[in-house]
Amino acid sequence: MKTSRRPIQTALAVLAAAAVSAGAVAVPTFARPASHATIRTAATTTACASGWGSLPEAGNRAGMGEGSLTNVRAGRHACYDRLVVDISSHGTSYSIRYVPAVSMDGSGDPVPLRGGAKLRIIVSPPDYDVNSGQSTYSPANRRELVNVTGYRTLRQVAHAGSFEGQTTLGVGVRARLPFRTFTLAGPGTGSRLVIDIAHRW
Repeated sequence: MKTSRRPIQTALAVLAAAAVSAGAVAVPTFARPASHATIRTAATTTACASGWGSLPEAGNRAGMGEGSLTNVRAGRHACYDRLVVDISSHGTSYSIRYVPAVSMDGSGDPVPLRGGAKLRIIVSPPDYDVNSGQSTYSPANRRELVNVTGYRTLRQVAHAGSFEGQTTLGVGVRARLPFRTFTLAGPGTGSRLVIDIAHRW
């Protein structure tokens, strides 16, 4: 009696196809690693824990009338907004504190400032050369020294006068937020007073 081999071959083919399908399902799926952007965001969030405070800060006096104020600048950073005061000499004295209101030097008139809190900055050099009387800083708009549109913390930076060897600035801040202050040497023979105001507590 002659036995047909075709049904057996067909059955083996079906079993082989099933095995391939099962193998395909069994292939492990590996999770994709977190993106670099996610890692950077987490690191930035951790780095924003500043430990700063909101109490007054002051620096040592380098000498009454030494140097002059030459510019006021601002910049945005991941955790804070930065204000920079450029001075033509090394070192300066300064006093920075939150106040109920900022007043003009000499007249005492109030300086209107946007924001929920007001920061008063007093630096020892005036904004003019003490020998020639020539102005060393002449902003186009004394009520808007820098454009802080879109900043998270800064709301306004205003000039409040230069009187008796010192210059006063009024800073409108979103709220009473922590800040830090320090000085940097340069460029050249000049120096910079830096005020960083945090975006949050």
